[in-house]
Amino acid sequence: MKEDKSLINKLVENIKKTGAPIVVGLDPMLNYVPEHVQKKALAEYGETLEGAAEAIWQFNKEIVDKTYDLIPAVKPQIAMYEQFGVPGLVAFKKTVDYCKSKGLVVIGDVKRGDIGSTSAAYAVGHLGHVQVGKNRYAGFDEDFATVNPYLGSDGINPFIDVCKEEKKGLFILVKTSNPSSGEFQDRLIDGRPLYELVGEKVAAWGEECMGDEYSYIGAVVGATYPEMGKVLREIMPKSYILVPGYGAQGGQGKDLVHFFNEDGLGAIVNSSRGIIAAYKQEAYAKFGPENFGDASRAAVEAMVADISGALAAAK
Repeated sequence: MKEDKSLINKLVENIKKTGAPIVVGLDPMLNYVPEHVQKKALAEYGETLEGAAEAIWQFNKEIVDKTYDLIPAVKPQIAMYEQFGVPGLVAFKKTVDYCKSKGLVVIGDVKRGDIGSTSAAYAVGHLGHVQVGKNRYAGFDEDFATVNPYLGSDGINPFIDVCKEEKKGLFILVKTSNPSSGEFQDRLIDGRPLYELVGEKVAAWGEECMGDEYSYIGAVVGATYPEMGKVLREIMPKSYILVPGYGAQGGQGKDLVHFFNEDGLGAIVNSSRGIIAAYKQEAYAKFGPENFGDASRAAVEAMVADISGALAAAK
């Protein structure tokens, strides 16, 4: 049997290997970057967009160097890079490439959503290859992308086509972690909340592109809504669930048990500032800004212990 080289299989493999169903959100705000890192970058490039981009790149690199052996994946949020214009996007691409060189799966948190040729261009830019004369080039080349399904199948199908071709994957927004998510997502349609109907669609889209155990098409379901997570887990048994909202947004390991399948797989929990800005928290203050990477490593270890402990206790 031909081995399936899909990125969902690699993600599951990495999670099994590390025993850590977590993803580190590389969402660097300039005020998260310790002063000594900023100073060095700004001394070299001036107080410019290039200087800011260099600072966030060096910040990311140190965190990855200190955590890559403990984690299966990272999730850079593109907005944090776009705010620094083109130099910021260069830092985003450097971050993607560096993380892949360390064996990590990269989830591009780009939340794209459009139709037709525009959606296809987004999919090609982030997950696929573009033809230039006789040559084919990958653009940003992430392994997964987050996608907004508000425009329906017209917005999703171009992404699915690229995922099938490239053996890459998606995480589709189903029930998000923010307080106002219910304004639309909880609206009842024929007596059922909209997020359940979106979950059913995700499961259906996923049936046409399966890895060994899980589909290429996953879902985003916030840690802040554990009861809804339980329902959606049943609706989408073969979809990996990306779970934002852990830590800084209030979710804890014990809240997350129902997002997982009985095999302890099926979900990957994101923490961004709780890990990358750990050195600013009281619990990790002893590391100081100079050793911010070590603080991030300690925060990863604590998060893994919290989630693993909760899963073990639930068995």
